[in-house]
Amino acid sequence: MTQEGKERQVEEGAEFQTGEISNAPMDTSPVWLNRGSVLAKYIGRPIHRYFTEVQAAGGIVLIVATVVAIVWANTFRGSYDSFWHTEIDISIAGVEIFQNSLGHFVNDVLMVLFFLVAGLEIKKEMVAGSLRKFKDGSLPVIAAVGGMLVPALIFVLFNLGTDDLKGWAIPTATDIAFAIGIISLLGNRIPSTFRVFLLTLCVVDDLLAILVIALFYSGGIEFPWLLGAVALVIVHWICRRARVWYTPLYFALGILLWWMTYRSGVHPTVAGVAIGFLIPVKPLQERHESQAIAYWLQEKAHVYVSDVRWANFQLSESVSVGDRVIAHLHPITSFFIIPIFALANAGIDLSGGVFSSALINRVTLGVIVGLLGGKLLGITLFTFIATKLKISELPAKMNWGAVSGLSILAGIGFTVAIFVSTLAFGDDGTGNSLTSSLGQAKFGIFLASFVAALLGTLILHFVYNKKGSLNA
Repeated sequence: MTQEGKERQVEEGAEFQTGEISNAPMDTSPVWLNRGSVLAKYIGRPIHRYFTEVQAAGGIVLIVATVVAIVWANTFRGSYDSFWHTEIDISIAGVEIFQNSLGHFVNDVLMVLFFLVAGLEIKKEMVAGSLRKFKDGSLPVIAAVGGMLVPALIFVLFNLGTDDLKGWAIPTATDIAFAIGIISLLGNRIPSTFRVFLLTLCVVDDLLAILVIALFYSGGIEFPWLLGAVALVIVHWICRRARVWYTPLYFALGILLWWMTYRSGVHPTVAGVAIGFLIPVKPLQERHESQAIAYWLQEKAHVYVSDVRWANFQLSESVSVGDRVIAHLHPITSFFIIPIFALANAGIDLSGGVFSSALINRVTLGVIVGLLGGKLLGITLFTFIATKLKISELPAKMNWGAVSGLSILAGIGFTVAIFVSTLAFGDDGTGNSLTSSLGQAKFGIFLASFVAALLGTLILHFVYNKKGSLNA
């Protein structure tokens, strides 16, 4: 290295220590992708660059899985139902861990990881993101509340006096992956402030949906198991405060917490959220300290294995545990767990002449009108009230046309809405038929989500021009 290059490195290190260089984004790509093998060069890196790094990619995989599920359910109905109703019995040393169908395994076990990531992302926003100061994020928070209350009220009005009233929370959910994916497809024409507004709204929506699941869609509570789960949360918190960073310990505590929550009658996805909130999202070491260690290692005349190990440990602490967990689990949840969830839950049987009757069904209409009209009215109305009362103001480059486009995009319910519908109506073996309340709810979710995605995209397309400025 030339003397000029060394001097430049020293200057950069000094700037890092004084905070004049912003934190670079963390490289979360697997190590093998950086190798020179044919597999990494011609397959791994292109897929990672053009597919897994695109926000809309998770939505694309989800759509494919949904189409496959519908085709499977309508072409080979018997095999679809029998496959997902296959009984699973998991026991260790005679102790029952899980005993239910394969479909319930997806919803009660795999989806816990999805909600763990959701809990982590919510905590990040609350600790260092747009929810850190309520004043800064108050508008999307208020809008999210309106976007849940009004759709719920609409569903109640459609189903008042019927047993289907228990599905009131179905149209309150927004699918964050689809909503953000649509925004990413519109490219640079959408201002960054608008993306932050939508993301914050979706995060708050997720948090409220989790509270609804915990409070209204849990079974009969077994208090001994619930107290055991609470005790494990306390143990987890104590270990954190004592700065115990032994990963296998937390892994074991997490599994025990899921199991006790599952046995308690509280829906086990709540355990995933609890674990997410317990994971630290702040790094143990400041970025400039890690930079100094890197330069110390580089400038050593003789580098030993012990030096490298020590430096590697110290450098890894500049990235929070939460960021590392998200980096590892986000691809798994987006490209594996959520598509499997769609395969297990989206297979609606559209045969038998019941398609047209579903369009006039109370449950279907409650979901459709709730997701489309309810989200539009709730988000727009609560946003208008918040701005008129001077609680907050519209972000830069956002007008009421943009607010309406956002509100309609929030009507993309899909993943969480389907999840809530299975909790509300259960699955007695007819959940894939439009003759059941569950099937009618799923049909309403699909139709409303498709219309919301199309209509919201069109509105935002005409509201903003190609340069990201408001059209006159």
